[in-house]
Amino acid sequence: MKIENPFESGHIRNYILLYASVVVIMILFFIASSLFNNVEKVEKKAFNVKFEKMKKQSIRVETITKKKKFKLLDKAYQ
Repeated sequence: MKIENPFESGHIRNYILLYASVVVIMILFFIASSLFNNVEKVEKKAFNVKFEKMKKQSIRVETITKKKKFKLLDKAYQ
């Protein structure tokens, strides 16, 4: 059995059409995905530059963490 050369037998046209159709399908999927992909704008966040505000916030955090969530019993029972 002899393998035919695709350039001589004319099958190269089929290979080129197959390759081109795959490329066209990939491009169409890319365009479709970019059209239906809604990208929302993200707000830019900035750090607090003023030290006084940061100091007041840290004091508030400390007072909140000092409060106990649970009340312990005065006497432990075993």
